[in-house]
Amino acid sequence: MRTVRVKASTEYDVLIGRGLLDETGERLKAVACPKKTAVITDDRVNSLYSERVVKSLEASGFEVIKYVFKNGEASKNPQVLFDILEFLAENQVTRSDMVVALGGGVTGDMAGFAAAVYLRGIDFIQIPTTFLAAIDSSVGGKTGVDLKAGKNLAGAFLQPRLVICDYETMDTLSEEFFADGVAEGIKYGVLASEALFEKFAEKKAKDELEDIIYECVSIKRDVVFEDELDKGKRQLLNLGHTFGHAIEKLSSFGITHGHGVAAGMAIAARTAEKLGICDNDTVKKIEACLELNELPTGTDFSAEDIAECAMADKKRRGDMITLILPERIGSCRLYPVNKDEIAGLIGDCLKKESR
Repeated sequence: MRTVRVKASTEYDVLIGRGLLDETGERLKAVACPKKTAVITDDRVNSLYSERVVKSLEASGFEVIKYVFKNGEASKNPQVLFDILEFLAENQVTRSDMVVALGGGVTGDMAGFAAAVYLRGIDFIQIPTTFLAAIDSSVGGKTGVDLKAGKNLAGAFLQPRLVICDYETMDTLSEEFFADGVAEGIKYGVLASEALFEKFAEKKAKDELEDIIYECVSIKRDVVFEDELDKGKRQLLNLGHTFGHAIEKLSSFGITHGHGVAAGMAIAARTAEKLGICDNDTVKKIEACLELNELPTGTDFSAEDIAECAMADKKRRGDMITLILPERIGSCRLYPVNKDEIAGLIGDCLKKESR
């Protein structure tokens, strides 16, 4: 097992290893006294892992209640959020009690947001069960729900008390959902580590899972330490996301988050080359790495439609949107652009073959 210590407004550990689900109770008892604990999960994860987590919690003296919602991005909405809040209230969860998010990114965002606003804030822990959630959304304290206008437009910052990453859960992921995590991992490589990028370029993700999770979480830990509330450097973690979120929404979420981010990252790379920020060799490396891992490198949606969706990006400031553009593998920059310039800027960068 490996541990990453995250130093934010609340300091906490990210535990990374195999078989940790069965140690949930003991691990949690090390940071919190046994109390009422609300496990929030989706129906898919519930059938796979909740019995082990509940059994471990109860064996350590925790009183467990459980709320299960339908899996998928469609459930990440205000109505499900309020259903969770009503569940917590009906079960008389108090300020001294705790929420456990068991699942992927949707579950972590929903359960974390519920914990942030219920009674104006109670403790929660993250138990990510997907590669994407393990290396990205479970760490850093961002929580939220989608609105009709776009992704994650309502939310709150709430750091977890603990993150338990049992990567044995990733054995049950489909190739498509595992690839979603690979896209986020490639993002971390492009942002901050050529060595990490090369692991994905050699398709070693499944062979070096513990090390890769540790490296990605460590990179995010360092960024969060410098900019916990996302007002500066943390925006770099948005690489591929402005365009990726637009692609997700335009597909009615038929395109998953990681696949949208992959396409968005390739579009960002080609845009950077167009602006003279990076060279063609960098673009080719990113495209080749995505293709090797069976991820998209472009989209059929129009530049106008993508630009319109980008207007709902949560990082928009007035008429300006900050794009994240690669300079080389391991380094990116923030690039503010006026909303009216986006369509023209990316118009010939949407597909690899258009170049």
